[in-house]
Amino acid sequence: HQAKGRKRQASIPILHRGARFTNQQSSMNIRRKGKGIGCKTLLATALLSGRAVAFSSHEICSPRTNCLNLRSQRRWALRRPLVVAASSRDDDVCRGAELDQHPPAPGDSSQSTRRDVLRQSAASLVTSVGASALASTTANALPNPLEPTYKRSDGGVYKPAKRCTAYLVDSTVPPSLIPYRASREAAILKGLGAGSGTQKSALVADEVNLNNFMNKAVFGSINAVKNAVGNGGGSGKSGPNYQSFVFLGANFDNTFTADPEKTGGMANADAELAVQLLTDITKPKERNGNTAVGLAFAPQASQGALDEYLASSASGDDDSERKLADGLRAAGANEDAIANHVPIMRFARQKRLALLALAPDTADIETISKGGLQSLSADRRDAYVTDAQGFISLTQEPKFKLYSQKSLLKDAPQSTDESTQKSEQANFFAERILVHEAAATAVSRWATSRPDSLVVTVAPIPDVRFLGGMNGRVPRICKFLNPGTLVTDEAVTTILLNPSAKETLSESRWLRLEIGTAPNNWEYQTKVADYLWFSSSPKVNMIPRMMNEQ
Repeated sequence: HQAKGRKRQASIPILHRGARFTNQQSSMNIRRKGKGIGCKTLLATALLSGRAVAFSSHEICSPRTNCLNLRSQRRWALRRPLVVAASSRDDDVCRGAELDQHPPAPGDSSQSTRRDVLRQSAASLVTSVGASALASTTANALPNPLEPTYKRSDGGVYKPAKRCTAYLVDSTVPPSLIPYRASREAAILKGLGAGSGTQKSALVADEVNLNNFMNKAVFGSINAVKNAVGNGGGSGKSGPNYQSFVFLGANFDNTFTADPEKTGGMANADAELAVQLLTDITKPKERNGNTAVGLAFAPQASQGALDEYLASSASGDDDSERKLADGLRAAGANEDAIANHVPIMRFARQKRLALLALAPDTADIETISKGGLQSLSADRRDAYVTDAQGFISLTQEPKFKLYSQKSLLKDAPQSTDESTQKSEQANFFAERILVHEAAATAVSRWATSRPDSLVVTVAPIPDVRFLGGMNGRVPRICKFLNPGTLVTDEAVTTILLNPSAKETLSESRWLRLEIGTAPNNWEYQTKVADYLWFSSSPKVNMIPRMMNEQ
């Protein structure tokens, strides 16, 4: 090397302050400034043209040291192990004399030797670092920093986060979901069984959101004054003129959150979930004898078979269930529907709850599906429809028209011929509104004759979604049967069991929470249900507009 004054520049494989690395060079240019740099121990790893070089415990030479034949010293040092004992003093002399005692053999290529040494050093470095990291991880149970993040816990097995299985559909515009913890589910269901119902107005709570705190401050104070003077209507949740209704929408398809793989092998998750909800709902009134379970699949002609089954012993014998299945089958009930509802009927007999057959007779449904309502005899229509005038006028209301267009007719049969399509849709419309009216009339008749009663109805999701099916007709029919009734929309609660996006008429993976939003139907907006209940945690891409957990 050349010396200019006190500054020296050398090209030696020593890493210290002022080092400069380039990808074009296979060596390292090191500039040393001042009189010298002292260092006891130094460890570094550099990357030069894809090669790793390790330096460990090198001494730093002082500029006063008389180093002879540095070029031969550099070449010879590359052939030796890159570990040199460190000195504790800054002014220790280089071991040049020792290196010169063993000069390189003549004819050797320093360039190829340097590559070999660099390659061997990189391999030994990677091996030693990996082995030490593995050994330390095994010994001290510490995470390996070289391991991917997704493999550092649970053995690399993906475990989805646990989400709530119960959601309140808040009546905001558009609706939002309020998740409830598992510890609160039983209290909510028992409140429904006690007749509390579900409010249809938007929930105003600071812990959910702060958007309506002024609304809460103004109207909350007004309601507090009303309750203080006795005009709050707080006593309207019980009494001879009050009944409550709960509709459970279930399709019994064992998909999505009801899939056996997600429910621990449970084959009929919708029925099992319905029984779990019924257990808590019927607790407040199970000893009063005024609680019933409605079956939307059972024709009304099978009511005798249901009564006979309830009168039999609840010892679990198969003979009574076989007779019940034969009676339902003879009345025209679907075979799969009978099998799916067996756990629910067992629960009703065990708890001594009444069972109600709600569906029109199969022959009458076939008559309507072919020729419309006008083809059904007057006496048969009167058996299913009590409030004839309300039944007719309902079809002319704008809110029901929106429901028919956005929900009811979505399940109508499709045909390529336009005239055939209109005829089939008209007959389908007539059939479904009669089925809904017949079920609502049956539960309203039973409940109105019993003070402070409760009816829980199990029905397909299309018949109760968006609150326009049999569940939406109950307050009107109760008002017709008892003008002094206290039954309103809030006395009717709708819960969808394991709903999927398709079952809510959504064209995406998200659940559809509103029937449709447009300027011309803003005042007729309807949410899909009051609650959504799942057997297992739903996927995050199913749950839209979720608020804070309660």
